[in-house]
Amino acid sequence: MRFGAIPLDQAEGAILAHSLKTSTLTLKKGRCLSAADLEQLREVGVSEVVAARLSDDDVPEDQAAGRIAKALKVDAGITLSAPFTGRANLFAECAGVIAIDRDLADRLNQIDEGITIATLDHLARVHPRQMLATVKIIPYAVPESAVAAAESLLAEAARSNRELMRLHPFRLRTASLILTRTTGMAEKVIEKGARAVRDRIHALEMHVADEQVVAHDSRSIAAGIAAARGECILILTGSATSDRFDVGPAGLQEAGGAVIRFGMPVDPGNLLFLGAWDDRQVVGLPGCARSPKLNGADWVLERIAAGLPVSGADIAAMGVGGLLKEIPSRPNPRAKGAGSRRPVIAALLLAAGQSRRMGGRDKLMEPVGGEPLLRRIASAAAESASDQVLAVLRPEDPRAGVLEGLMLRQIVNPRAAEGMGTSLAEGIRALGPEVDGALVIMADMPEIRAQDLDRLIAAFDPGEGREIIRATAADGRPGHPVLFGRRFFEPLAALSGDQGAREILRENAEFVTDLALADEVALTDLDTKQAWAAWRARTG
Repeated sequence: MRFGAIPLDQAEGAILAHSLKTSTLTLKKGRCLSAADLEQLREVGVSEVVAARLSDDDVPEDQAAGRIAKALKVDAGITLSAPFTGRANLFAECAGVIAIDRDLADRLNQIDEGITIATLDHLARVHPRQMLATVKIIPYAVPESAVAAAESLLAEAARSNRELMRLHPFRLRTASLILTRTTGMAEKVIEKGARAVRDRIHALEMHVADEQVVAHDSRSIAAGIAAARGECILILTGSATSDRFDVGPAGLQEAGGAVIRFGMPVDPGNLLFLGAWDDRQVVGLPGCARSPKLNGADWVLERIAAGLPVSGADIAAMGVGGLLKEIPSRPNPRAKGAGSRRPVIAALLLAAGQSRRMGGRDKLMEPVGGEPLLRRIASAAAESASDQVLAVLRPEDPRAGVLEGLMLRQIVNPRAAEGMGTSLAEGIRALGPEVDGALVIMADMPEIRAQDLDRLIAAFDPGEGREIIRATAADGRPGHPVLFGRRFFEPLAALSGDQGAREILRENAEFVTDLALADEVALTDLDTKQAWAAWRARTG
């Protein structure tokens, strides 16, 4: 790859390295410069641009990131986003603990300075939709040899039954809780501790199978353990356990169990003990478990809930990074959704048009690839990374029949005859509060595929200012689909008649990111019999 200042007569096809903005023109960095772009630059007096020109043996950033991310061969609990700006992200589909092969990650990061992978910590707790890792290509392209080396390394690891990451979902469903009462202990103190532990249990997607309050002596604790029904047993004593032979560990041994380890190199959390009874793991909680703040017991409980064995050696290895007391902001282990989260996207399929220009035929029922166009594009939406699909139809619309069996929700627009704006507004109003963005898809675009929609979804990032993602032709001409962030739902829901979202796009240009699709995919909508005939002749 060659990078630097390039005269305009040599810049067609080069990738713009720095955004250009004049009174009449805005070109964002990363844009593949077309002949039309260069002509506009000449008109405003620009003679050269700083850009990257790829060599024949270069792999463009998105293609490289996508290939390496796919080579990770992640398990069923992890989803992979389409690449955008050289980045492919991996997200958790469920709560659990993520295991990372650090040696493999280090080796991958040493292949080429342009290829990077960043992950969460080994055995970090994760929430549904949380980002686990990101594959990022630093420059606009990397050599084919480097990408091939990364793929080869990951393939070799797979043959050795090694994987860079594995998500261990929370598997245990029940826990028993035993609390002890010391002489003169207030009931509210016992309840405060019980409430904090219950919250921890619930956050790990478990429920309390049984809860007992017993006297603060080994015999009572032993009886409580014998009566416990949960898949694991948690003990919170009224007075902190200060020795391996204190009443908590002694009660476990009296019940016929074993103490595996007393104490841990994590602060807060030092006074935890770990044991086993009747093939179940027993955790003697430290006094700090009465607080909702993160402590060493949370690390142990998370692994147990995920079905991972915890040994004395595992606890001994928690010392590095275990000085939690000195972390300025310690996360609340009960909080859900921490970390980068995959946005919730609804695909909104506008299919209530009248086909007035088709001479009596219904353009959405025209056959494409052996099925009606409407079903074809609805299937693409359902197969994409969208979390839900809504199809807006006319009242008593016969088109509804071709959508049967697809994972989507049909929305009836009683004002469909007034124009497309009413359908868009009706669809937006049907979205729930959990939706972060609406991917608006015109139903008469036969070349749109699931992977095109995935690229639009991957580009959406409100935190980076990318709150509207607009598909364009390969040469930059704007088209469809368009993904709108939630902040634009109110003006979209107010649309009427045949008014589209063009004015919203114009007024919010600073939030718009254009994403080029292949050829003229984003512009190909077929409204007339002549357009259909020409398209069929061109595509065969």
